[in-house]
Amino acid sequence: MSFIRPEIIRPPSEHASYYLPLTSGCSNNTCSFCAFSFSKLGIRDLADVKQEIDAMSLFVHQRMWVAGQPNIIYAILQGWDGRKLFLQDGDALVYPYPKLLDALNYLNQKFPDLERIASYATPQDILRRSVDELKALKEQKLGILYMGVESGDNAVLKRIHKNADHDQMVEAGKKVKAAGILLSVTVILGLGGVRGSEKHALETARVLTEMDPDYGGALTLTLIPRTELYQEWQRGDFDLITPMDSLQELKTIVETAQFTNCFFSSMHASNYYAIRGTMPKDKEKVLKQLNAILSRRDPAMLRPEFLRGL
Repeated sequence: MSFIRPEIIRPPSEHASYYLPLTSGCSNNTCSFCAFSFSKLGIRDLADVKQEIDAMSLFVHQRMWVAGQPNIIYAILQGWDGRKLFLQDGDALVYPYPKLLDALNYLNQKFPDLERIASYATPQDILRRSVDELKALKEQKLGILYMGVESGDNAVLKRIHKNADHDQMVEAGKKVKAAGILLSVTVILGLGGVRGSEKHALETARVLTEMDPDYGGALTLTLIPRTELYQEWQRGDFDLITPMDSLQELKTIVETAQFTNCFFSSMHASNYYAIRGTMPKDKEKVLKQLNAILSRRDPAMLRPEFLRGL
């Protein structure tokens, strides 16, 4: 079966990147809340990857088009400044290691001025690699990995089929940092439901403290039709927290987590209110914002439901 190029799903901070698919879907396609649970992992042939890199190089350096290459390549290249590149798809670090190293080396040969390569990665992807293997990828300019932590609560992680527990998340995060690669993690407000809200927030703060990432982002749970969690909600087996309660979770995380130097935000479109700051420097300022909202409990201060998105 031929490789099908995936839609572009990327972190907000990769908006200026070129998107190079190595895989499609996600290797951990069981998470009960995620649209990737409908996907199957696809591995792209290395020769095909190199053909795209060749086509990119011809266009960037000589403004030549290569027949047979998809139009999306040239649409992205029109606005690309040549500095950042993001490897697709949901966890491109699962790409077979020798081939991944080869692909990055080839990229750097064709684009020696490339500053940073990025990828999503599951905890399992990272734990599969040694620190030395990760360092070798860093030498090929893999500069940042984005990992979905979701929760620090083992009960929540088990229920959503994350296939990694609290301690494995921490081990994976520490491995990335030991290799000198920037670590960006996301957590999901509301994932513990009403009954598990407080424990979810406290354990998530704990896992963030133990990982001590360079970047942290909070998203708010958005139910996706047909996913397992959506079906649980329809049956009454899962209760969504209120928007104000999601901000209470966010406050608990900001208040409790201890960071060395982490840019932490809730800028994602799924959130009801956006905070941002470098922790711990901006901690009190952010808590003041959240306390002001929580004391007034005025829905007009929140992002309207129709403007929330994935």
